[in-house]
Amino acid sequence: MMRAPRRMVAIALAGATLFGGALSGCAAWEDGPGYWWQSAAGQIDLVRRAQPISELLADPATDPRLRERLSRALEIREFASRELGLPDNDSYTRYADLGRPYVVWNVFAAPALSLQLRKWCFPVAGCVSYRGFFDRDEAERFAQRMRAEGYEAYVAGVPAYSTLGWFSDPLLNTFVGQHEVEVARLIFHELAHQQLYVSGDSAFNESFATAVERIGVERWLAAREAATGDSSARLAWQARSQRRADFLALLRRHRAALSSLFASPLPDEEKLAGRERIFAQMRDDYAALRQRWGGFAGYDRWFAQPLTTAHLASVATYTDLVPAFESLLAREGGDLARFYQAAVELSDLPALERSRTLAALAAPTTIAASAPLDDRQAALADEPAQQAQQAQ
Repeated sequence: MMRAPRRMVAIALAGATLFGGALSGCAAWEDGPGYWWQSAAGQIDLVRRAQPISELLADPATDPRLRERLSRALEIREFASRELGLPDNDSYTRYADLGRPYVVWNVFAAPALSLQLRKWCFPVAGCVSYRGFFDRDEAERFAQRMRAEGYEAYVAGVPAYSTLGWFSDPLLNTFVGQHEVEVARLIFHELAHQQLYVSGDSAFNESFATAVERIGVERWLAAREAATGDSSARLAWQARSQRRADFLALLRRHRAALSSLFASPLPDEEKLAGRERIFAQMRDDYAALRQRWGGFAGYDRWFAQPLTTAHLASVATYTDLVPAFESLLAREGGDLARFYQAAVELSDLPALERSRTLAALAAPTTIAASAPLDDRQAALADEPAQQAQQAQ
């Protein structure tokens, strides 16, 4: 294997040191140099594999299916900067085949009787609620370590991540083969992290990026349909969005039940028994959802692992503040430049004031968000099993 140039090693090590949490939730200080090196080595490998998409498109040996996907991805990338005001740089103008289904695996950990994720703190990136690994076996070993320490742990594959503009993030085989709407969603989401990132506030960062991805996909689909007259992608997105809304509503309802149970004065033994009853009911409710969806199994993999508090808490990190950002965008008349500026002003507030302001912004949507499963649900989540199947 060719050695990485010294400059590349130095840059990747700097990125691992500065953005261990932002890149992939990697090492905390106490883990020693080996753990930092896995972060740097993973980033080095990714950079080394990346090739300019323009060269791949010009190469007659490039697989025709890959050529088509890369060409469409470049169109999406150009739309992101031209129409959404997202950073205009070299990110997603190169392509890397990593030879695996995910770029990193994140580990989430929470106590058995709490929905508060354990956090790890890093320079610059601040405190984040996950730990990431470029190797799945390492992620599983760390999850076992968390369980040995008394936590429940959940391992989730991640198809893409952002280096916050410190590197030119490439398109990856882990997501470029998915439906073009998925590719657009991921590109918009990761570029949104380059647009705005608040050290130590995972809920803010992920919900902001999720809100940007949603409006971005809606506008991209509208432009695509206007140009081609083809509404199939928009209809597929609407169906997918409704399933995600149903899934999130299911989790939200049972998460609320768990929160009430954990806050009760019951002995821990009774709380644990009650928790298992709630998890069993959640599985039954999911089975009913699958029937309503006509047998769609996109979330089966999420339910395949034993359910834990870490499962539910990990989804909350990505979605709970989305209604607040959607409300902020509506307040700014749908103007993305003004929305970004308003979000920056929010990010400058002290943490407690920022949290209260976001809660107030979300208040108008609270009734719809907590209602039974119906068409009013608006929050977004991933369809993890579907993504995994398409990426493999």
